[in-house]
Amino acid sequence: MAKGASNKRDASEPATVLVVDDNEANRLLAQHTLEDEGYRVVLAQNGAEGVAAFERCKPACVILDVRMPGVDGFTACERIRAMPGGAHVPVLFLTALRDVDTFDRALHSGGDDFLTKPVQPTELVVRVETALKLRRLRTELNDQYEALKRQRDDLMRLQLQKERLTAFLIHDLKNPVNAISLHAQLLLRLTGTSDAVTRSASQIKGEAAQLNRMILNLLDISKAEEGMLAPKKTDVDLRALVGDVAVELEPTASSRSVTIANEVDPVHIDVDGDLLKRTIANLVENALRHAPKGSTVTIASQALDDAVEIRVRDSGIGIPQEMRNLIFEPFTQIEGHERPSTRGGRGLGLTFCKLAVEAHGGRISIEDANPGASFCVRLPK
Repeated sequence: MAKGASNKRDASEPATVLVVDDNEANRLLAQHTLEDEGYRVVLAQNGAEGVAAFERCKPACVILDVRMPGVDGFTACERIRAMPGGAHVPVLFLTALRDVDTFDRALHSGGDDFLTKPVQPTELVVRVETALKLRRLRTELNDQYEALKRQRDDLMRLQLQKERLTAFLIHDLKNPVNAISLHAQLLLRLTGTSDAVTRSASQIKGEAAQLNRMILNLLDISKAEEGMLAPKKTDVDLRALVGDVAVELEPTASSRSVTIANEVDPVHIDVDGDLLKRTIANLVENALRHAPKGSTVTIASQALDDAVEIRVRDSGIGIPQEMRNLIFEPFTQIEGHERPSTRGGRGLGLTFCKLAVEAHGGRISIEDANPGASFCVRLPK
């Protein structure tokens, strides 16, 4: 009989094993065998005593004879399982009957293991050790499950808080932004205003449009994360759409002394006009932030057999090769000691562009413009 288990077990807190058997010789054999291995053993000579002993000493394991006068082993096991703390305590049945019916009844009543008499001391120790190890593993798994459940609940709470924040941004900020844009348009319609007022009103209108795009980008990014960004495709005149973008961003370009050139060919494509317009506007806006004074931001197109490519080019600082995938991640900016400014969006613009293009079944990439950067949007026809 191996003695290794007693060396590993804390002698000050030995595991308690309840042995219930109406045969005294069997009880004593189990007691001596298990005590030699460092266990504390509690004995009971029938089922009723066993149930009472379980309630009193809360054992870590129960060894239960099947055939006993009065309350037999099956009934005792069912009662133990129904008691506080009894659901997960391993129960090992002892029986001289080696048949399927007895085995099935043992399992049905809540048994964890099944030993046939005469039981060898070594086998008894191994079965008890195995039962206790399985119980510890089950407890650890339950603890891990509870920890994972708490983490899942925390993530769900954060997701709901994010959705609430998104709803706040969309519904509560969109109205004042639209009001700012409306007042700017009213100022532009006034006659007799100075050139300075007109320029300021145009700038306010452009900035309001930009802020509105940022709000809508946030909404669409949330939709994409939930798999709900579905383009509503219609026949769109690409050159006219790009022209609208150029007119909208002309005040911003003028304030930076940059020109926007529309070199898009007259072509019609089947896309979601709003998503594509905001995609191009975000790319042009990004290009304007990095285009040198006196330069030109160019929007061009190329019709292929199965796709249309749209390119937005600037002659700014460009984007290093190793950053061309990362730049589409949220809140990514490129900073370098040798670069006079950062390159990237204000957080969500380029992320939205990637999601909107991919929702159309297309892809977006970055090419060298020599100098500067060229964002290429490829959309299937």
